[in-house]
Amino acid sequence: MVIEFKGRVYQTDAEGFLVNPDEWSEELAEKMAADDDCELGADHWVAINILRDYYAQYAIAPPIRILIRHMGKQLGREKANSPYLYELFPFGPAKQACRYAGLPKPTGCI
Repeated sequence: MVIEFKGRVYQTDAEGFLVNPDEWSEELAEKMAADDDCELGADHWVAINILRDYYAQYAIAPPIRILIRHMGKQLGREKANSPYLYELFPFGPAKQACRYAGLPKPTGCI
């Protein structure tokens, strides 16, 4: 599969994850979200940046509990829970957020 955006072609796997994470950009993330009828707001970007920072450090997407903990530190306790992440990423916080973050599909995701 591919994503065509701004005159470029981005290779993806069958589920829409970038084959080459180095091609990721914020604009591409916005495009991916728009294709899902989702508009990325400030809280989405907090999650995406947490994922990208963790991946840069450990070369793996963080477990959901780590994502929740970091979300709580940055957004407050009321947003440090799975239901809130599902509000942001209704197709699954780990899978959908990682796709928008330009990361590989998290291990253990169906």
